[in-house]
Amino acid sequence: MISVVVPTDNSERLLPRCFDSLITAAVRGVVREVIVSDAGSTDATLLIADGAGAHIVHSRKNRSAQMADAAAIAKSDWLLFLHPQTALETGWEAEVESFISQAVMERPRAAVFRFALEDFGGEARRAEAKANLRTALFALPYGDQGLLIPKRLYLKLGGYRALCDMEDADLVRRIGRRRLVTLRSRAVNVARPHKSALRGLALALLHALRVPSRLLANL
Repeated sequence: MISVVVPTDNSERLLPRCFDSLITAAVRGVVREVIVSDAGSTDATLLIADGAGAHIVHSRKNRSAQMADAAAIAKSDWLLFLHPQTALETGWEAEVESFISQAVMERPRAAVFRFALEDFGGEARRAEAKANLRTALFALPYGDQGLLIPKRLYLKLGGYRALCDMEDADLVRRIGRRRLVTLRSRAVNVARPHKSALRGLALALLHALRVPSRLLANL
């Protein structure tokens, strides 16, 4: 049903948590395969991926290229792009099964998860609120909210392109607001320093105005 794509680069600390959130879905047959697209890790990333039964693709140090390379060999009709710092909350597979079962071939749609952080402080809650507001207002989710998309739609849109750090925004813009659904389930991320909220808002506005992504890559 789903091929999960995880781009890695020295991600040994993050991968077990990400993989754990996929176990129930794999047992239920929702997840058919996990593809780890690696950018030359020198830690235990590949040992962990191999031990978990993931298919390993050796790619370049460019996250867009990593995801494109993995998607090219995916066997399933649906793709789920998931960052290594992201773990999907318990029960996500039931909602995804429902979403896929209601999919209409003539009107394909993609989906993202609600953004969450594993921290419990007020700053984490404010960061979650800002991220989810950005998704609601601009249909511009972060990459660590995951992306579930029919492979047919992914290919029709041209997939991921090599765009520095703007690849996630570029693809969801091509998907478009009308074809993008926000699921109730959360993508819970390991807390890490985020770029400023002002920069994030500026990028969201520029994308809403359809400024070419290649002009935003160094902002």
